[in-house]
Amino acid sequence: MASHNQSYRAGETKGRAEEKTNETMGTMGDKAREAKEKTYETGRAAREKAHGAADSTKEWASDTAQGAREKAQSGKETTGGILEQTGEKVKSMAQGAADAVKSTFGMAQHDDEVDKDSDPTTIP
Repeated sequence: MASHNQSYRAGETKGRAEEKTNETMGTMGDKAREAKEKTYETGRAAREKAHGAADSTKEWASDTAQGAREKAQSGKETTGGILEQTGEKVKSMAQGAADAVKSTFGMAQHDDEVDKDSDPTTIP
């Protein structure tokens, strides 16, 4: 009967080995699923962070561009005002010079509203 007893023990050992193998395979499968889920979550978090950074960069660029547009518009308005003032001064100086030349040659036309005392060509 020793051989029957040895067969029984061999079968029992084989059963335990299969059970241990199945437990190990199950544990390894669970760990593999956990690693897969963790990798997925890490990747998703990285994508979200990248999208957040991209959105933040877009917002910063938009704000910077808007500030530059406003500054350019302000400079344009300031320059336009300066050019307009300069143009008015040049126009006034040119009119004054033309009036002086006309007056010198006796070609000046006097309006009725002009004060004759302020006209250098009239004798008081």
